[in-house]
Amino acid sequence: MSIKDRPTQLTSLPDDLPPNVAAQIKKMSPASALLGLEVVGCDAEKGIVDQAFTTTDQLCNKWGGLHGGMVAAMLDDVMALCAGLTVEWGQIVPTMEMKANYIGPGRPGRLTARAETVRRGKSVIFIECGLWNEDGSLVATATSTFTVVTLKKKDAKK
Repeated sequence: MSIKDRPTQLTSLPDDLPPNVAAQIKKMSPASALLGLEVVGCDAEKGIVDQAFTTTDQLCNKWGGLHGGMVAAMLDDVMALCAGLTVEWGQIVPTMEMKANYIGPGRPGRLTARAETVRRGKSVIFIECGLWNEDGSLVATATSTFTVVTLKKKDAKK
């Protein structure tokens, strides 16, 4: 399947959520909340995450389309969650590189996104994704490279 073809959305979350997905649902980042993020489904085994974004005019440019920076933020959000499906607690996946292709205008309303793992190495993860308007028209695609970083524990006071 090409990421440009709108996939059937996953419609449920498994009972045993990956830690990063559970954390995102429990306490969303302010940026994700601004974008209207909702985690719709995930399949850690297949390396897929589906999200929706409920957007308003506040995210638009003066011509009424979603601002390109907001679209890029949505793409990065869904790909980062996908990259984090296989990391262990205490690891993070910073974005090393991202390339976005703007295909058509994004419109306020409910947009859907799907990110898929292309390849998972020991320390690098490659992800691709697509973002669609409510009417099914493709807004943008993106690819990204993430690095797996293990956070250091703070030393106890001596």
